[in-house]
Amino acid sequence: MQREIYTEEHEAFRESVRAFLAREVLPHYERWEQAGIVDRSAWLAAGKQGLLGLAVPEEYGGGGTTDFRHPAVLAEEFVRAGISGLAIGLHNDIIGPYLTSLATDEQKQRWLPGFCSGELITAIAMTEPGAGSDLQGIRTHAVDQGDHYLLNGAKTFISNGILADLVVVVARTTPEGGAHGLSLLVVERGTAGFERGRNLDKIGQKAQDTAELFFDDVVVPKENLLGEENQGFGYLMRNLAQERLAIAVSAIAGAEHLVELTSAYVKERTAFGRPLAKLQHVRFEIAELATECAVTRTFVDRCITEHNRYALTPVDASMAKWWATELHKRTADRCLQLHGGYGYMADYPVARAFTDGRIQTIYGGTTEIMKEIIGRSLLG
Repeated sequence: MQREIYTEEHEAFRESVRAFLAREVLPHYERWEQAGIVDRSAWLAAGKQGLLGLAVPEEYGGGGTTDFRHPAVLAEEFVRAGISGLAIGLHNDIIGPYLTSLATDEQKQRWLPGFCSGELITAIAMTEPGAGSDLQGIRTHAVDQGDHYLLNGAKTFISNGILADLVVVVARTTPEGGAHGLSLLVVERGTAGFERGRNLDKIGQKAQDTAELFFDDVVVPKENLLGEENQGFGYLMRNLAQERLAIAVSAIAGAEHLVELTSAYVKERTAFGRPLAKLQHVRFEIAELATECAVTRTFVDRCITEHNRYALTPVDASMAKWWATELHKRTADRCLQLHGGYGYMADYPVARAFTDGRIQTIYGGTTEIMKEIIGRSLLG
C-alpha cells in the first residue's frame, strides 16, 4: 500500500538526509565502528545540514517545526543506511523536548544555539547500575546547598556518554522513595567531580559511545535545574511517549529493510540447483515477514499522525514500541537464517542489523514494562 503520511516536503527532506549520509557518514563509518565513537566533526556537519534541533525555534538556530514526520524520515534513513552511531535521534527526539519545554529563557540562550549547531552534544542519564527501567529506584541524589546542589551518584549505559557536553541527570532531591522527589539537573562538560568511566563494549551499535558516568560532590548551580524541583518524574513520563514512538519508527523501518535485503538475496542465492526464492519454505518466510511489516507499518504511521495531533497516548506508544521492536528482533533472526553462513559474517548488513537492533526491546523501557503499562490501563 502507498504510504500517505508524507508530503513532497518530507520526501525532499529525505533526499537531503540521504545525501548527508553518503557524504558525511558512510565513508567514515567503519572507522567509527572500530574506534567505538564517531568524530565530533560529524555532529558539526549535521548541524550545518540543518538536521539538529528540528523542533527548536528558529531564533535559536533550529528548524522551527514540531512536525514529527521530519524526525521520522531521519530515523528511517539512518536505519536503512545501517547507521546507529551518530545518535541524532537521541539528541533531537529524546533530549530536545526537555530543553525546549522546560528550559528558562536564559537556559535556552545558553544551550540551544550549540544544540542546533552540533557544538553541544547531549545525553540523558537515567539508568543506574541498580535501576534500569524502574525510575523509582534511582539513588543518585542532589542536596540543596542554597545557591547550588551537591550531586553524588553513578549512571551507566549512557548513550553519548563520552561525547556529551550537556548531560541531563535524573537525581533524587528529597529523601522520599518512589516517584517523588526526582529532579532534572544539567551537568556540563568540565564540571569538577564529574567523571566518565569506560566506553562500554557492546555486542552492537559499536560506533555509539555508551559510558558510565560518576558524580562525586559535583556542584550544580541552581541555574542548571531544568523545570521545577521534585517534578522530574512527571517530566520523564510526559516525554516517554515520543521516545518510544521514535524507537518504534526505527524498528519497523529496520524490519522492512531487512525483508527487502533478504528478498533480493534469496532471488540470487542458489541451493540444489535453483534460487532459494523457489523453495516454498523461503517463500512462506518472506510472505509472513512482509505481512507482519505491512500491518505494523499501518499502526506506527497512525501513531505518528496521532502524535502530530498531540493525541498519542502513553498506552498506544507502548503498544507501538513493544510490537515494532519485537517484530524487528524476529525479522532480523529469520532473515539472518535465510542468509545462511553469510548472514553470520560481520560485513553483511543483516549481521549488523541483528546485533545493532537487539537493544531496541530493552532501551526506552523493556518489552515487559510496555506490556505492564498496557495491561494496567486495561485491567487497573
